[in-house]
Amino acid sequence: MASSMRQDETLSLSEDLTCAICCDLFREPVMLGCMHHFCRSCITTYWRDLRGPAMCPQCRKEFPKKQFHTNYLVAGLVEKVRASSSTVRGSQKQIKDDPRKEQLIAMIRKDEEQMNVLRKMGADLKERVCHDFQALHHFLQVEESAMLDQLWRDQMELEHSLERHLEALHTAIREPAQTLPELNSRPHVPGLSVDGFKSKYIAPLQYTLWRKMLNNLKPGPLPVTFDEDTAHPSLQLSRDRTQVVEAEAMLPYKPNPKRFVQCVNVLGAQGFHTGRHYWEVGVGTKPKWDIGVALETVNRKARVKLCPNNGYWTLRLRNHTEYSAGTQPWTPLRVTSRLLRIGVFVDCEERTVSFYNADDMSLLYSFSNGPKGKAFPFFSTCLSEPGQRAQPIYLLHVPSMAV
Repeated sequence: MASSMRQDETLSLSEDLTCAICCDLFREPVMLGCMHHFCRSCITTYWRDLRGPAMCPQCRKEFPKKQFHTNYLVAGLVEKVRASSSTVRGSQKQIKDDPRKEQLIAMIRKDEEQMNVLRKMGADLKERVCHDFQALHHFLQVEESAMLDQLWRDQMELEHSLERHLEALHTAIREPAQTLPELNSRPHVPGLSVDGFKSKYIAPLQYTLWRKMLNNLKPGPLPVTFDEDTAHPSLQLSRDRTQVVEAEAMLPYKPNPKRFVQCVNVLGAQGFHTGRHYWEVGVGTKPKWDIGVALETVNRKARVKLCPNNGYWTLRLRNHTEYSAGTQPWTPLRVTSRLLRIGVFVDCEERTVSFYNADDMSLLYSFSNGPKGKAFPFFSTCLSEPGQRAQPIYLLHVPSMAV
């Protein structure tokens, strides 16, 4: 590693000590008035063939006379680089004589490239994380400021009401006969009392803010519904199209080119080809299922393997506990507890599809070669085993909250 670094330093210094005319290390380096350096013979020949005033070949600055100065410091550096280059060439010859060393050097360069990529990626991710947290901090600061301002206004209004009531009481002491009938009334602020003031601000504040925050999430939870036109005839949808279950018998259906006819599949009604999207799917205790994303162009008339080459990016469950990602071949996943809710995240610009345990948001698997083109949420209930009761897949919607 140290040898490689010395070689890189030598090569870098050689570039700085290279004549721009002959593209070789300086020989008798001289310096012009513009501070650029050249070989004595190179600049002399260049000026001899030049018609017109003397000028620098690099910056084109003109000089009244063809003058230059020998730079002994640069000449000394050139000699040191020449000596070092001889050592480097000897090392390179040894490497060529030993194929294993050449292979190791290639591996070192590859690791160094990976290190540079990793550092850049880390810096980009850090910036992205900071940006997302800044957005949340800003939201909370705005909400805190607004709530404290409203609390102060409510308090002032109640205090003014109480002050007026106290003033009336003091007046009643001085003139009881005239004001006594009015003292039965309490201090009143329209829509607010002292007890109401307390209740308003000891409400479940964090939960209230969390519900408000949902409207500011980017991306926010996508309210996906099932597309009835794509559902296999053996699948039955709920009225609100948020649940799908395998029917006991095939249901009547209208022919539709969008419909899956070989496998018990169904797509979401909401498609996308840009932006970032997140939705959650409830799978309960179903023993098998497939969930993910499918291109709009997938073949719906044939039985195909669910993999990216065929336009599918999926997560699957078989035999209650066997989780895997829909790659070619399947990628088994280590899952320590049963998955009841699955989060699906698609970044169309980054072309990534990621799956999460929606209960704790732990990453299950991420595809880096996501869909290129319009895609839709994809679901397959899978055929139930004989004698086994069919269980539904349902779409989880976070109810919106008026604010």
